[in-house]
Parts: sequence; structure tokens; C-alpha cells
Amino acid sequence: MSAPETIRPRDLQERLQQGEAIQLVDVREAQELELARLNHPVLHLPLSQSSLWMETITDTLDREQPVAVICHAGVRSWHFGSWLIEQHGFPNVWNVQGGIDAWSVEVDSSVPRY
Repeated sequence: MSAPETIRPRDLQERLQQGEAIQLVDVREAQELELARLNHPVLHLPLSQSSLWMETITDTLDREQPVAVICHAGVRSWHFGSWLIEQHGFPNVWNVQGGIDAWSVEVDSSVPRY
């Protein structure tokens, strides 16, 4: 089984601040997004609604650019990242270790923890 690489929230933040072209995907539910948002543009693909976007994922995401996936704690994002690699051959997928919760602790304490 292929798995995404792990990236710490602070390392992802540094890369984003340096202007790297990273596709940031948030797989949390809409109500979770309302509770705690990143201060970066994200593509919101809630896993519970995967039937709505699964068929068009290769049109939605650029295989040539890295994909960083985030959720609440890092489990759902790991599953989504593994799926991208195994089913669609994405070569550069990162799982944000600890998810939005770790982001709040490591990067931006204004992001609420839940």
C-alpha cells in the first residue's frame, strides 16, 4: 500500500509562505470548516460527499503539483492521500501530520481547536 509523505504544519506553512505551488485539500466536513479555517486557499472535498467529486478528481487536481491534504487530526487526510496515490497515481502527496489541530498548536493559535 502506498502512503502519502508526512509534512509538519510548520513546514507546510513555510513552503506556502515561500510561494510554492501546493494544492491544499481539506477533507473535513463543512461544519468543521466553519469551526476552524486555514488562512490559505483550500480545495474543500469533504469525504462524506466523495460521490460528488470522485469521478472528476483528476480534472480537479494537477498531478504535476504537490498535494497537501488536511483534516482534523490526520487520519482522514491520510486515507484520501493514499487513495490519490494508489488509484490515480499522484506522485507527490503529503498528509499534514496532526491536521488542523496541530496547525493551531504549531502555526496559528487563532485557529480554534475542537
